[in-house]
Amino acid sequence: MRHTPSRRNVTISLALAMAAAAWVAAPAAAQAARANALAPTAETVRLTLDEAIARAVAASHRIGEGKARQDAAAAAIDGRAAANMPTVSAMAGYVRTNHIVPFGLPPEKPTAIIYPDIPDNWRTRIDMQWPVYTFGRFESLERAARSEFAAAGKDVDTFTADVRFDAARAFWALVTATESVRVVEDALALIEAHLRDVRNMREAGLLAPNDVLSVEARRSRQQVQLIEARNMRDVAEADLRRVTGVEAGVTITIDAVLEGPPAGLASYEDLLADARAHRPERQALQARVDAVGGRRDAAAAGLKPVVAVGAGFDYARPNPRIFPRTNEWHTSWDVGVNVMWPLWDGGRVKADVAEAAANQRAVEQRLAEFDTVLTFEVKQRQLDVSAARESIRAASDGVASAAEARRVVAERFKAGLVTNTDVLDAQQALLLAEFDRTRALASARLAEARLDRSLGR
Repeated sequence: MRHTPSRRNVTISLALAMAAAAWVAAPAAAQAARANALAPTAETVRLTLDEAIARAVAASHRIGEGKARQDAAAAAIDGRAAANMPTVSAMAGYVRTNHIVPFGLPPEKPTAIIYPDIPDNWRTRIDMQWPVYTFGRFESLERAARSEFAAAGKDVDTFTADVRFDAARAFWALVTATESVRVVEDALALIEAHLRDVRNMREAGLLAPNDVLSVEARRSRQQVQLIEARNMRDVAEADLRRVTGVEAGVTITIDAVLEGPPAGLASYEDLLADARAHRPERQALQARVDAVGGRRDAAAAGLKPVVAVGAGFDYARPNPRIFPRTNEWHTSWDVGVNVMWPLWDGGRVKADVAEAAANQRAVEQRLAEFDTVLTFEVKQRQLDVSAARESIRAASDGVASAAEARRVVAERFKAGLVTNTDVLDAQQALLLAEFDRTRALASARLAEARLDRSLGR
């Protein structure tokens, strides 16, 4: 006696077909999706892949964070550049002193007071300081800040690439889940049609009652599969809403098909060169190597002299530069050049240079490790795309064969040449072949998206 595939095998097959759509969010999102399905919708948005990616980029908080950090890096450049500019400050103050015995000439009976008793001292000053030469210390810090700004910009590109990939993953997950629902619905329609034939033949006395029950049991199992497939589709839609920022009250219509003409695949050497030239993570690491190098140069200049120009304008009462002192407002000014050369600092600068050099080596090692991983990643993604495309061709042949076999068995069943079990087996084989093809198509889309991500697109 022949055995039909068990419900466990059918469920496993459906789960495998749904695995391509398992890129979606946690099951909790399904509850929100089902609640959204019950709410009335007043607007419909039709999404292509490019539109979904554009919406995801616009709605991404991660990209927003990266841009804020880039703005902070830009402000740091201005701060480093301002260190080379002169600083001008205004000061004002009041000092109360104790009374003193005035000093004059001659000491016995002074006729001229040289140092009078002035307890109230007022002073205002405009002061300017300008470090005119620092042996490249400030220039190195500014260069490091500019490199860090470039790295922050590449971080934004990295976040954008991640969001683009996440949007593509969620988009094709929904397309895959929708296609899986269609496959199960078509299989259920075939079962319904076969059930009508079996019932008619039973009424004519050509079949036993258990044949009708077998078909009804198979229909019930496929109804359960349809419920599971629709649930997976609702979860995929909820995840796409999360990524793209489409509101719950808006109906999403996908403008895409899972199967499409395959794009040309370049050679591994060309793909690797493209990845090394355009991966933003790699460019960010290169910029950070330069940034740490700039900080190392700035630290090394810590033992070099600093030449600064200073100037000031005083307006005080009494003015200490005016002799003899009088309780009157007077002006004065000064201009000077100062040289400061730290001769010994206990090894602080040496330690700072060693720390910066070690950090630079660490980033260089990260860059070398990234190149090693990138070499493998590009090869893996290329092989995944090639294998997925080969699987599509094999799965398509399987669907064609299973469809023809099912048609032949159905005709033979109507002629009384095969049993009801043969028809059910043929229909089950067609369902599994459709699932295999759906899984292969989804795997190809995912592999292409991953390849694009590995190339920095």
